[in-house]
Amino acid sequence: MIEIKGVSKTFVQRIGGSYQALDNITLTIKKGEFVSLLGPSGCGKSTVLNLVAGFDTQSEGTIEIAGKKVNGAGADRVVVFQEHGLFPWLTVLDNVAFGLKQKGMAKKERHELAMEQIKAVHLSRFADRYPHELSGGMKQRAAIARALAMDPEILLMDEPFAALDEQTRLILHKELEEIWMRTRKTILFITHNIREAVILSDRVLVMSTRPGTIKKEFAVQAARPRDMADPLLHHVENSIMDALADELEKVVREETGDEYRIKKNDFSGTASDSLGGGI
Repeated sequence: MIEIKGVSKTFVQRIGGSYQALDNITLTIKKGEFVSLLGPSGCGKSTVLNLVAGFDTQSEGTIEIAGKKVNGAGADRVVVFQEHGLFPWLTVLDNVAFGLKQKGMAKKERHELAMEQIKAVHLSRFADRYPHELSGGMKQRAAIARALAMDPEILLMDEPFAALDEQTRLILHKELEEIWMRTRKTILFITHNIREAVILSDRVLVMSTRPGTIKKEFAVQAARPRDMADPLLHHVENSIMDALADELEKVVREETGDEYRIKKNDFSGTASDSLGGGI
């Protein structure tokens, strides 16, 4: 479904100079697969997503969706951002139906389709509410429903739960897993939270510090729906943390000086936190 071949990205800065964000990224994501990109801040995770979305163009390499080169945004891909992006003057129902209205769909039909997705994210009682009347988690549910209403082949999710409290995040993990198991959408998920990646994904791809590369891949072969107490999940979490220790040290040393060192076991028990949370 998604084929990334030898992709590099260099940004030109406004005040002279440039920096390389990605270096020779090669990645294949199969149809119906849930894949997470995980890595330290600034490693290029969101840059990869923006390139796949067609919001930006790579400096080198190619990106193909179902065998066709990406030359811009397309209806086959919908992005869910960290910020919900709901229109404050529209109700939940009208927000979810907005894209369908832009496509010229009749009001009755688009509202019926929108309500199907609103029910899927458990917001039926709040369909006539405005965004300011919703909690943070409810706003993200509405954003996910809006994306699903467009029936894309691919969902691109850029740290959609990063701004939420831990309890709300856990609830939305379960709901997103249920949606994925029902729809089998292809999902590329960006996160800096190790446990989130492991609980949700078929594969977790760990990226290096800038310029970002794919450092290591982890298959998560636990049964679904996932059980947080599954020892296999904890094993994968710890393996990912080991793989990331060197990358985190590079980030911290850039900020604090060459004398800083991280021991791998310094992060024991903190794999559910955001990367660097134990520093």
